[in-house]
Amino acid sequence: MDERFEKQLAFALEIDKEKNVLRQTHLSGHGRREDDAEHAWHMAVMAYLLKEYANEKIDISRVVMMCLVHDLVEIDAGDTYAYDEEGKKTQRDREEKAADKIFGLLPQDQAEEFRGLFEEFDACETPEARYAHTMDNLQPLLLNDSNDGGDWMEHDVSFSEIWKRQSLSALGSEKIGCYINERLEENVKEGHIREDRKK
Repeated sequence: MDERFEKQLAFALEIDKEKNVLRQTHLSGHGRREDDAEHAWHMAVMAYLLKEYANEKIDISRVVMMCLVHDLVEIDAGDTYAYDEEGKKTQRDREEKAADKIFGLLPQDQAEEFRGLFEEFDACETPEARYAHTMDNLQPLLLNDSNDGGDWMEHDVSFSEIWKRQSLSALGSEKIGCYINERLEENVKEGHIREDRKK
């Protein structure tokens, strides 16, 4: 077996570990917690399905790949819950070290390509990254909404905490941003999200 092929297979086997990284979000139907691989697969399919609602012209294959690789670093860095302010303080450093390790398994050209997709997603400055971030926000919201806000209630997450993250969804898709806002407001009315806005 040649060295390039050996490195590619080593990477392929390593990323199987993403299936062991559990997220805080539960599957629809009040199921078990989802894992990172399920989250990535789901948002990649959603990205393709909903591509007509992107604000800008996008390279959908690039978006799909961003969705698939954006959380691979969590194999070593662990999942940082979206509303864990303490965990966020060390998230960047943990993920950078993990990116060095996991993408370093690949042949140089593919290491640069995959690391580039990870960095592009993280920076959220291109049309593709903005749209991919919209999917990253929409996917757990869909599951949580379908489960009567169970994860929001379990973690006592407030509207302002959720909105700080979700308000950026409109940068990738105004239509999806509007939908997200409607669902959040409905969940506040139903008591699934703690209201902390001044009236």
